[in-house]
Amino acid sequence: MATKAKRAKVEEPTEVEAGSGNVFEDLGLPQASERLAKAELARVIRKIVKEKNWTQRRAAGVLGVAPPDVSDLMRGKLARFSQERLERFLNSLDMDVHIQVGPRAAGKKQANVTVELVAAF
Repeated sequence: MATKAKRAKVEEPTEVEAGSGNVFEDLGLPQASERLAKAELARVIRKIVKEKNWTQRRAAGVLGVAPPDVSDLMRGKLARFSQERLERFLNSLDMDVHIQVGPRAAGKKQANVTVELVAAF
């Protein structure tokens, strides 16, 4: 019985480019910082709902929306949710939302919006 000789794989060198920290910006999408802010707000909402072990029906009741809206939110489908609406959801979950405004850092091409979850203010 003859055995086949294995060929050595020749891999092309992979070029790695550092990301900006905002996947939406890296993909060239418009309003990248606003998209990232919404995604981060939704991430915090999902985290709270999961930590409370709520069903989507229970979360919908607390947030004042229909269960299909919670389904979209939990799956990251955020097109129908404004940043302000996501902030109201966080308030409904007994979370304070603080907005800080400051000058753009030197050397940055454009100003952006960031979201950070903190233990307390």
